[in-house]
Amino acid sequence: MSRIKLTAASRVGCVRSNNEDMVLAYDRLLRSDVCQTEFMTENTDRFVIAVADGMGGHNAGEVASEEALSNLKFFISDLPRGLSSGEFNEMLVEWLASINHIINSKGHATPEMADMGTTLVGIVYYGGRYYWMNCGDSRLYRLRDGELKQMSSDHSLNNMMGERKHSNVITNCIGAGCKHSYLDVFEFTSDFHDGDVYLLCSDGLNDMISDEVIRELLVQGVTANSLCAAAIEAGGFDNVSACVISVQAS
Repeated sequence: MSRIKLTAASRVGCVRSNNEDMVLAYDRLLRSDVCQTEFMTENTDRFVIAVADGMGGHNAGEVASEEALSNLKFFISDLPRGLSSGEFNEMLVEWLASINHIINSKGHATPEMADMGTTLVGIVYYGGRYYWMNCGDSRLYRLRDGELKQMSSDHSLNNMMGERKHSNVITNCIGAGCKHSYLDVFEFTSDFHDGDVYLLCSDGLNDMISDEVIRELLVQGVTANSLCAAAIEAGGFDNVSACVISVQAS
């Protein structure tokens, strides 16, 4: 069993007038807010921590990110006990198809919400096993023994082409007219170690500060809000959200 220390923050940044990001921090949905908590895994059979970066005209991205995370929160809480890893994965794939349809349908029905969508990156604990998942270009990092590693792969034109000139062009997301959204889902229970620090973030963080700066700050033990503040100090051209998850053996 592990003790999980969690800090989470979602900030509007310096340029945009509203915050289309949202964070699901264990049992709380956050937008333009911060939180800090800790809990023992032996006291729960499931939890989810996730970041969603919304997109769309007329501020519809905030609707998409909230819809995705609210739906995910209830989906995880309503899962039956005893699912195998394969069954859990299949259920997530079905959930993605459902939430993708919901967000696309709302976009079609309301002109102001046309083409709204969201990314999603998260960590799920269910039935004594840890999973991470990703759809889009929000990121999951791990700090272990002072080394920072990006665990997720960006679903972006930059990553596909190996170039930087296609900034913010993503190739996969929830909604935004995508008919065939997909989730990267991996179980990493055997690789979830005491002393690890995990970071979930929207691209408003990693677009503003380098991986080396992120590593240095995490080594110092900063909170998610301090990471967001660093991105804002660097220009804050986008909304910025982060969750920092520290693992300690009980």
